Amino acid sequence: MRYFKLTIAYDGTGFHGWQIQTGKPTIQGEIVNVLQRLTQEKIVLHGAGRTDAGVHALGQVGSFRTQSGLSAQDFQRALNALLPPTIRIAASEEVGPDFNARWSARGKTYRYRIYRGRVLPPMLWRYVLYYPFPLDEDAMRDAAARFVGTHDFASFAASTGSEEDDKERATEREIYSTELERTPDNEELHFTVRGRSFLRYMVRKMVGTLLDVGRGKLTPADIDRLYELKDRSRSGPTVPPHGLFMVEVQHEEAWRLGQP
Repeated sequence: MRYFKLTIAYDGTGFHGWQIQTGKPTIQGEIVNVLQRLTQEKIVLHGAGRTDAGVHALGQVGSFRTQSGLSAQDFQRALNALLPPTIRIAASEEVGPDFNARWSARGKTYRYRIYRGRVLPPMLWRYVLYYPFPLDEDAMRDAAARFVGTHDFASFAASTGSEEDDKERATEREIYSTELERTPDNEELHFTVRGRSFLRYMVRKMVGTLLDVGRGKLTPADIDRLYELKDRSRSGPTVPPHGLFMVEVQHEEAWRLGQP
């Protein structure tokens, strides 16, 4: 048996997220379909994270095992030839049997893009949240810094639909770093967050809360209060998915080598 790691970039527009869903186009489903054509085997593709419908990726990671004799480069070339142009295999490599895209992950980086210019270019509307109105960006940076560390992010998570399940679900997460910076052209505001793992909708709720801080509806100090309240109705709104990108996944080998 042989084991492979894929680094995957995709435009999430038009897909129902990463995870396979019956009768709906998904990133995982498209890749698995091609891999099964190439290998004539039933392939299980593990992903580092389950991005939601409309969310994009620059560095999603997938892993699978196969008895095929194809090389990593063969898989990359064939996948890119057969997948839709909205999904690209940026890199492919053979790995050891202990590697798993999900369980070997030690950190993930997400970025949310907010367009601050007066007129939104038509080629960007699928990839940014358009918000040209006044914001206190210094207060937002103060608030963003308060996400760093280990906290209970219950106020920043999607509901399971059951109050009992919500109470029992582990919602503590560790955030390694955050940045809120303008792009060099000063047109976009990027929120970049790096952490061990994330709850569903967590980054989008964090961004919505930062926007409420920027609008003056919340203060930076309210971030600390939200950890204690554990009440998602008191945090900011869940912003749309199309501004969110999975930028990178760090795995065990990269972690040992001290790579970012």
